[in-house]
Amino acid sequence: MGRSDRKETMMKTTLWAALITGTIAAAAPAAATEHRVRIEHHGGAVDAVYRADVAVSHRQVGAATPGGRASTLRCLWSAGLTVERQAQHPGGSIMTRSISRDAVVEGSRAGWCSGQRAQIAREVALRTDRVRQEMMAIAEEDHSVLRAELDQMHANRAAG
Repeated sequence: MGRSDRKETMMKTTLWAALITGTIAAAAPAAATEHRVRIEHHGGAVDAVYRADVAVSHRQVGAATPGGRASTLRCLWSAGLTVERQAQHPGGSIMTRSISRDAVVEGSRAGWCSGQRAQIAREVALRTDRVRQEMMAIAEEDHSVLRAELDQMHANRAAG
């Protein structure tokens, strides 16, 4: 394979990867990874935005076997979730917090992980309902933490 052939193959591979990524991004609408809520507090209502980021990890298990035997190669994967909260108080203060959950979505595929990444990404994209459900649970759990932060902020202002 000549230099120009390798360059063309690399460009096609890059284009293919970009198309796959674009397809996955289109399959996971922004609404599935963002949640906005207004928290009522005696110091004033606070608008909070929760944004989710999904990270997929891969682990290769098993072994390649000689011809004639079944391979035991499998790619174990899990998608973790990090939710970033940004809340703005009417007084201008911004309160942020990062909350992570491991293995929100898990699975396995036969073969090498390197050859399965696009399929795994598609599978994760198809499970946006599970990701959104987990993000909403995290946001709900965070409301009490946010109220405690607001109470502390008001106590500090009153004292100082």
